[in-house]
Amino acid sequence: MSIAGADEVGRGCLFGPVYAAAVILSPDRPIRGLRDSKELPAERRAELAAEIKEKAVAWSVAWLEAHDIDRLNIYHASLTAIRSAVDGLRPAADFVLVDGFPLPGVEAQRALVKGDAKCRSIAAASIVAKVARDHRLTEWHEVYPQYGFARHKGYGTPEHLEALGRYGVTPEHRRSFGPVRKAMGAAACR
Repeated sequence: MSIAGADEVGRGCLFGPVYAAAVILSPDRPIRGLRDSKELPAERRAELAAEIKEKAVAWSVAWLEAHDIDRLNIYHASLTAIRSAVDGLRPAADFVLVDGFPLPGVEAQRALVKGDAKCRSIAAASIVAKVARDHRLTEWHEVYPQYGFARHKGYGTPEHLEALGRYGVTPEHRRSFGPVRKAMGAAACR
């Protein structure tokens, strides 16, 4: 029986896509140091992501863009991204362990609260998803350097909020999120 771990990253960001990954680890090719991606420095995450991709039975990454998040809401967009990552596994998983909340329409699964801290395959998925999303935000930093995306990855840091106030909202900002709506209102008053 093949078991996949699945997780998402970027739910709380104000900018850009939400990413998800699913990973089926190989019992014959162990990977040391797997843990919640938030607990690892960026360099170590990148090393582990490369090792996961090399040694896993299967891995898949999926994402939904900001306009999809605004249309669906972040909860449903996250579920959709996770489901797409799981559906992208080749070979497919027999059972899925999901971080946090169950996936609609998937019978053979178990949702684990704080699963990325409890389950190696979910931790692997969180690492692969985080590295992919961080890479994408570094690319966006080249387009919009004044926002500092390479540093804060789209989260609502003081630097990002200040940039929103100063430069306004980009097409990739999540307009359904409060701080972005507030910045859009402020821009309309200028």
